[in-house]
Amino acid sequence: MAQWAALDEHVAGYADVLVSACATGRRLDRAELDSRRELGQRAAEAGFALRGLVRHHLAVAQEVLPTVPAGAAASLLAAVQQAVDAFAEGYERSQHHAVRQEEAARREFIDDLLYGRSDLGRLAERAERFGLRLSQAHAVAVASGPEPYGDGYPVARGIESALLTRFAGRQILLTTKDGRLICVAPGDQPDVLAFFAKQAYAATDGGKVAIGRSHPGAGGVVHSYEEALNALDLAERMGLDAPVLHAADLLVYPVLTRDRQAMADLVESVLGPLRKGRGGAQSFIDTLTAYFDSGCVATEAARRLSLSVRALTYRLERIHSLTGADPADPVNRYTLQTAVIGARLLGWPDTEA
Repeated sequence: MAQWAALDEHVAGYADVLVSACATGRRLDRAELDSRRELGQRAAEAGFALRGLVRHHLAVAQEVLPTVPAGAAASLLAAVQQAVDAFAEGYERSQHHAVRQEEAARREFIDDLLYGRSDLGRLAERAERFGLRLSQAHAVAVASGPEPYGDGYPVARGIESALLTRFAGRQILLTTKDGRLICVAPGDQPDVLAFFAKQAYAATDGGKVAIGRSHPGAGGVVHSYEEALNALDLAERMGLDAPVLHAADLLVYPVLTRDRQAMADLVESVLGPLRKGRGGAQSFIDTLTAYFDSGCVATEAARRLSLSVRALTYRLERIHSLTGADPADPVNRYTLQTAVIGARLLGWPDTEA
């Protein structure tokens, strides 16, 4: 009965309100409705379930029924409805406020986690509230699509449902940031990120997913997240077609651009003469890209460019003539391929190196 006693606190004055309303058949006034809303709000804050509170309201109404004037049952029913509606409104308002506070705290945590803007010790404490143990290594996957996505979007909800169903009990954080879908998972569980990538690719209608490497600690999440973002940016600049990109497979590109000026000098020195060719340098860059991407197989490169083998061969000869470097020569090939990669990374020739 202790439970009922606790519930009594949240129906205080309710019986008197019902009796007063039934005496004249009036509706509940503003003060009475406000008191019901306030009690509903307090009940929600105290953690009581709404179903049990409603049952208690009905039980009190049954106790009041024998005391009201004959024929006042309809008035009693109307008063109960008003009182319970007001009580439920206050209860729901409190819950909505708590949800908004929780969402704000979660968003603040995610911003701090992905940007490393908080004390790492404090961040680790907050992380456990959201299902992460930052003492472990974590990896981050980032998915982008043709449109921005938010936490409440059907795409985000669908992926979250699929992941939580497949990996119930796993320590996974799903969220969105800057219109992208993000999954943080323990570094020793690559199956989680692989499944996320598959779901995100399908849900975003052919978007791209990048997976950062696993790194330890709170700072490791930031590092992995930045690697994934850089991989997406690299895919756009380099025209990489793979739907899923692994930062571990792309480490050569940051190495090549670490000394940007040296790379710019190489591009200008090796490829600069291509500007003199008919149509400018870009068609030759595209030719070399297709040639190298096809393993230096002329027939495959020609197919990719929708050219005849003869036309492709002519372009390669023209490149040799302009630059002095023969794409078919192993020594020259490495220099040309490095310069072509640099040109794509730097946006050359559209953006001057």
